[in-house]
Formats: sequence, C-alpha cells, structure tokens
Amino acid sequence: MSKEATGAKRLAEGILQGGRRELAKLITRVENANPAARLALAELYPHTGRAHIVGVTGSPGCGKSTLVNEIVKQLRAAGETVGVVAVDPTSPFSGGALLGDRIRMRDLAGDAGVFIRSMASRGSLGGLARATADVVRLLDAAGFDFVLVETVGAGQAEVDIAKAAHTTIVVQAPGMGDDIQAIKAGILEIADIFVVNKADRPGAENTRKALEMMQRLGDGGNGQERHHSRPLGSGHEAAVELPPSAMRPPRPGWEVPILLTVGIEGVGTVEVIDAIRAHVAHLHDSGELQVREAARVEAELAMMLREALLADLLNKMPAEQIDVMLARVVAREIDPYTAVDHLVKAGVNGNESG
Repeated sequence: MSKEATGAKRLAEGILQGGRRELAKLITRVENANPAARLALAELYPHTGRAHIVGVTGSPGCGKSTLVNEIVKQLRAAGETVGVVAVDPTSPFSGGALLGDRIRMRDLAGDAGVFIRSMASRGSLGGLARATADVVRLLDAAGFDFVLVETVGAGQAEVDIAKAAHTTIVVQAPGMGDDIQAIKAGILEIADIFVVNKADRPGAENTRKALEMMQRLGDGGNGQERHHSRPLGSGHEAAVELPPSAMRPPRPGWEVPILLTVGIEGVGTVEVIDAIRAHVAHLHDSGELQVREAARVEAELAMMLREALLADLLNKMPAEQIDVMLARVVAREIDPYTAVDHLVKAGVNGNESG
C-alpha cells in the first residue's frame, strides 16, 4: 500500500472513531482536491447514508445563520449530534470563505456534539461549493445525526440545494421583496418547510399571506391548500440540469408548513424542529426518502461525469489552441460557437488545427 493510501486509510479510521482533527484535516484535503481525499472518501462511503440532511436557504439578510444556530441548539438539547456546512461567499482576493456569519454561531463553540465548517462557494452558481457533497458525506460517516447545509444566499440559483438535502427549509423575511423573489427563484418547488424569520418586524403577516397565495397558484388555482400555517409561538395546536425528480414539488401527503420565527430570540424554533421531525417521518413512511436519495445520486453522478469529461477533454487539447481561438474570436474572425466546435474537435482528436 502506498504512503498516500496508508495516510488516507488512517484518516478514515480516525473519523470513524470520532476524531475531530482527522475530520477537519480531511475536509481541508477535500476542498483542495487532494488525491488522498478520494481514497479516504472511498473508505468511508459504506458508512454513509445515516444522517438526515437539512438544507437551509433564502435571500441574503433573512437571518439564516441565526436560525441555524437556534436549530442546532434545539437539536443538541434533544441529544442529537449536528454537523453544519456553511457555504460562504468566496473572497475575490484569497479565494477563501468570508466568515462573518459564523460569528453568530460562536455560542456553539466547545460542544463536542457539534461540528461547524465554513466553505467558500468558489463561484458556484448554485450557491453550493463543488466539494459540499463530499463534506456532507464525511460528516455523515463521522456519525452526526443531522447535517445542516446553509447556502450562501445567492438568490435565484439557490434551488441547487434541492440536490443535496433530504429536507429543504426556505427562509424568508418581511420587507425584503421576497414574495417576488420567491416566484423568480422557483422556491415553491424545493421548499419542504417555509420559515418567515424576523417575524417581529412589520409585514411578517403579509409575507406569510404571499407565500400562501403562491402555494395556491402552485396548485393550479384549484383552492386546495398544500400547507398549514402556525401563528408565532403557537406550539403544536396551531449543471447538468437538475433531474425532474430532484426539482420536486411537494409530494402528496405532505402539507408544506409556513412557520413564523424570531431567530435571534429563539422564538418559533421549536415548531421548526417539530416540522423537520414530521418531514423525516413522512419521508420514511411514504418511501419518498429512497426516491429523493436516488435523485440526489443521479444529479451528483451527472455533475461528476461532466467534470471528468471536461477535464479529460482539456488535457487532450493542444494548449496553444485555446489562445489561437481566443484571439480569433476577439478579432471577430470567428464566432464563439464555431470556436468551441473547433476546440472540442481538437480535444477529441488531439491534433486538430484551428
């Protein structure tokens, strides 16, 4: 066994034994596309599939980080272990994550049952870093009961979270024009739970009503409501294109709740936890968990295949061809589509001239 393979196996064994240093080290290698990371991921893959993955998405400024912080605290109080992957904007200078939002989670520091990792989006259009899926798998293999994935809040491209999560929480906030943004982003198709955060602000009820209206429109205007709403603090009484199966409208049997919270005060988060647990039960009882898992794997394999084929094509392509075609396009001697056709042929044949 090579030194690299031995090191990967040692990291994997350490993670399975609860080693947090090994986990942090391997996540760094995953982000840096270190070859050893793939070997360790292969070792750990048979130990995945146990964690419930919760995606938290929404427009910037709606309070996702604060809400995630409160959700983690509630889960920990119930004895659950939680891994958090927070996908942050990428610094244009260092390429690393801008970690300002993680300050809001500082009160979770020192809890061995919580592991928080910020990742740079690295320009990912879907708000999720390419390595996010691998990091989620590592946290799953490490034995965490729940893995929360908080997205960068990029707007319309946030539907990418549907590929990674079993339960998707879409967070809105009053006074941000989110009712219009919601229609643009297509969030009705990905939301399993709606949360109107900062509900102590004026306009919270209007935001809730806007979501209800859009859900009725999503039902084709037949008046059949596919949700239930609870007043604030009411308790229990009140790349490859995403496969159609992954871009999921609410399945029969699940009514998408609209919950009101004040995340900074922890108000309403008990109801959010109740909704998450209810959705977990629904996925298991209805058999939809297997459907979603198959769709998630399908989308991931398609993305990985595309990346592998592109890398192979670029490796075979004569290095000078790109510069030649770029110059010709800039000089208006050739259009971009024709240039791409030439480059693809050059990559496939390995010797095509421009």
